Amino acid sequence: MESFHNIVGSINGFTSYILVFSLIATGIYLTIRSRFVQFRLFPEMFRAITEKKTKKGEVSAFQAFSISAASRIGAANISGVAIAITTGGPGAIFWMWVIAFIGMATGFIESMLAQVYKVRKDNQFRGGPAYYIERALGKRWLGVVFAILIAFTFGFIFNSLQANTIAVAMEEAFDFEPLILGLIISLVVGIIIFGGIRSISVVSSIIVPIMAVLYLSVVLFVVVTNIEAIPGVFSLIVGSAFGFREASIGIFVGLLIGAQRGLFSNEAGMGSVPNAAATADVSHPVKQGLVQSLGVFFDTIIICSATAFVILLTDVYQTTVDIEGVALTQASLSQLVGDWAVPFIAIAIFFFALSSIIGNYYYGETNIAFIKEGTIWLQLYRVAVMGMIVFGTLASIQLVWDMADLFQAFTTVINLVAVILIGRISFAVINDYVKQRKQGKDPVFKSKNIPGLKNADTWDK
Repeated sequence: MESFHNIVGSINGFTSYILVFSLIATGIYLTIRSRFVQFRLFPEMFRAITEKKTKKGEVSAFQAFSISAASRIGAANISGVAIAITTGGPGAIFWMWVIAFIGMATGFIESMLAQVYKVRKDNQFRGGPAYYIERALGKRWLGVVFAILIAFTFGFIFNSLQANTIAVAMEEAFDFEPLILGLIISLVVGIIIFGGIRSISVVSSIIVPIMAVLYLSVVLFVVVTNIEAIPGVFSLIVGSAFGFREASIGIFVGLLIGAQRGLFSNEAGMGSVPNAAATADVSHPVKQGLVQSLGVFFDTIIICSATAFVILLTDVYQTTVDIEGVALTQASLSQLVGDWAVPFIAIAIFFFALSSIIGNYYYGETNIAFIKEGTIWLQLYRVAVMGMIVFGTLASIQLVWDMADLFQAFTTVINLVAVILIGRISFAVINDYVKQRKQGKDPVFKSKNIPGLKNADTWDK
């Protein structure tokens, strides 16, 4: 196992540079070419998320948002932020913010494309990078490669990481036995995922808002009661980001760690969220692009920042040896509000990570359906996902995070190349939406209005 860990770490050390360059370059390119769509249409995001579905039985815009939020909001928001600070310094949080703001454009475009090229299978919408790679670029083989990577990365690797985070938090708070906990989580997840996409969307739309509100309420209380220290926290983050305070860590390391943790948290450009975005029943693809761009903002700028403030309001990350991940967040919050914070964080991470496991599984399911139709493959995949959950509770925290970083680099680079190649269609679809809004209309998409758009059969009617 140690040799395997060393190999993963070595490869990850190389791919992380490619990942960061690809994220930044693509995000800046899409931001400029879309004329800063994530900023100029920001108010529209709140309108889009409340849009009602047009047909009974379909997935609404908010439910699609909840599925993607279920995957986004998890270990990265509580454990990942702590790891970013301990390995990249407080400045890593600044670079998480930067990646999030330019990533809002990437998240917008990829989710919008998923809507443009979505298909109807098994009486529900499906889509994502595998689908638009095949339908827009005519490269089914590459779509299959991407689908395999997504199914493996999210269903197996990311879910083992989420389970690992639950195990660490529960052991810290309640001294739970990891194996027993892994079996319990696996059983609960099995009951939910065998219920299908509508079961997943209903559970996600309940768990995510409740836990997010509870967690943010506690953190808001901490911020308000320590409001005089907040300017100092911002100063620490910005100063560390440019090496003024953390010369031993340096700008580039903070950027590298911040980009990795930011990507794992908000998933902008990774090619995962479009799988959820495609399920929504909306009148125009841009609407789901808006919803998922808002998801990037909410995940990183709001929730990740909240966790960072909790940690940086204390000196636990500097004074306590051999404490990492979720345990650091638990210890920091405990210093601020009392010992009850340890079980509170454990319970919060349980529900956050559980919802992430469910959302991650759905991404895998969608891509399994793209590769091969048939229930037998799906059933085998579900069982394998449950097995990886148990594995995650027993693995080391460093191994599961290194594996996650490695595989997210593969899916991200393939997806970003595809998004750039389909850019002409993307910008035309945005212009179609903006034109209709300026005319005072509630935009309705018709594929015939976009020159050169082919294989968008769902919108032909």
